[in-house]
Amino acid sequence: MSNSSAETNTNSDQVLHENTLYAEPVFHAGHFPITNSLINSWIVVIFFVIALVWSLKGKIKQVPRGLQNVLEMIFEAFFNIFDSVTGSRKKTLHFAPFVLSFFFFVLINNWMGLLPGVGSIGQIVSEGGHKLFIPYFRGATADLNTTLALASIAVVVSHIMGVIALGWWKYLNKFINFKILLEIPKKIIKDPTIILVNFIKFFVGLIEIVGELAKIASLSFRLFGNIFAGEVLLASMSAIFAFGLPLPFMFLEVIVGLIQALIFSILVLIYLSIATTAEEH
Repeated sequence: MSNSSAETNTNSDQVLHENTLYAEPVFHAGHFPITNSLINSWIVVIFFVIALVWSLKGKIKQVPRGLQNVLEMIFEAFFNIFDSVTGSRKKTLHFAPFVLSFFFFVLINNWMGLLPGVGSIGQIVSEGGHKLFIPYFRGATADLNTTLALASIAVVVSHIMGVIALGWWKYLNKFINFKILLEIPKKIIKDPTIILVNFIKFFVGLIEIVGELAKIASLSFRLFGNIFAGEVLLASMSAIFAFGLPLPFMFLEVIVGLIQALIFSILVLIYLSIATTAEEH
């Protein structure tokens, strides 16, 4: 009896800590759960983005020096890459603020998951007779909710830009092509095959709607999968040997974080460019 009791006490004292697919809630604001990945997102927005913009406010000079010079070189490199996608510096400058916001938000969140304390500082809670360790911070891009929200915003904004650039009727016909259906009665006498051809074109447009939903899935799962897999890899390497062994993998994750942020932003730019280009072009 005493052995069984001792074993129960040992199990109850054991703290479980594992990388979960979902973001753990740290506390609640009313009925709304505040997750560790959401806290990380707030930190990025408040302390990195706003702090950087505020530090540069009023310090832009005609002849760049120091940090301004470095930033201008970085932005010029981005603009050159974007030009190869849009084919126009005017379009690049139009889309750049939106696309670069995605890039820096994703990049900083990717790298924040590698900082000391992220994933290792937290609280212990009791659940189902077990003690669980809940970290206060988690890389936001390692949470599918965050990447799904980013992808949804990118795709929705691309459609809004498309409507503004082409007009609602012309843009609607890229997906639900009423125009080619209205052409059938006018041309059927001269060309009876137009019925088959135009109906095929009509259904191709409907397939494009499915493609738009696939864009959201592709963007969100690609980013989430790469960043979450990296966190699991680093945790595994640290469990095997904490000193020295994780360092090469951390360097690899720094490169992966940069590449994934660049891929995400370039894909967003491609979607914007396609949406604002007339179908015949």
